Amino acid sequence: MFNFLVFKDLSLSNQIILGVFLFVMVLIILHYGLKMIEIAYVLKFKRPLYNHLYFSLKQLNKHQKSILINQFSFYNKLTNREQKYFEHRLASFINDKDFIGRDGLLITDEIRVLISATAVMLTFGFRDFYIGFISKIVVYPKTFFSNTNNTYHKGEFNPKLKTLVFSWEDFKYGYAIDNDNLNLGIHEFAHALHINSMKERDVSSIIFSDSFKEITKLLALNANLRSNLVKSDYFRNYAYTNEFEFLAVAIETFIETPKDFKNRFPELYNLIKQMLNFNIAGY
Repeated sequence: MFNFLVFKDLSLSNQIILGVFLFVMVLIILHYGLKMIEIAYVLKFKRPLYNHLYFSLKQLNKHQKSILINQFSFYNKLTNREQKYFEHRLASFINDKDFIGRDGLLITDEIRVLISATAVMLTFGFRDFYIGFISKIVVYPKTFFSNTNNTYHKGEFNPKLKTLVFSWEDFKYGYAIDNDNLNLGIHEFAHALHINSMKERDVSSIIFSDSFKEITKLLALNANLRSNLVKSDYFRNYAYTNEFEFLAVAIETFIETPKDFKNRFPELYNLIKQMLNFNIAGY
């Protein structure tokens, strides 16, 4: 037990130093105690202990909110409280990233809002929604020549440069038809999330990474599932290029046609839902 007589005999300055030290120690113990509790919770339930905890909520300006309401249908599926959280995260994400236009493209509110809203949608079940492995978002008017493999691309993620690149024409086309399981923005952000989960150790990245391992194991052990996936033509052929492309296409499909996905391949669907912690109406 702490000897308060010793504390009383200390000079005022030493009392302050000791008091600060004890306060810091208590905070450290609480921090690691809560971390251990959350780890146990994650292992059992495969989701974060909490997602949304803010001291204050940022807001969009009227023009940005109008774009969100009129052009991003996912936002309108949310409850009023969820919409406030979504707006806060969207404003925060926009402020955090450096948007760069190429080939004469002017970066507008529409570009910032719709691209950022895609990221916020995919990470809405995450606690850390910033996707730290993205610092720059480069936007071309149309397909662009990539030095990565000396060919023209519609989009790409460069983890070394922490840069996501889009053709704006193709990005918009991805949202023009919302049930064709083809969405450039979702696809490229899925790649970024995948890489981010391999490098970061926040709780949402751990859940994402562990869920991917479960998906890989499921496909490896279930020959019937693999065969049915290919025969169904539900996933486009590009999904079978490699495991990274499979996941990106699966996430596109999960977002655009969730009911169909759940009916056709419920076990795979549930793992994607777990991966994204996606507890939104309609999913």
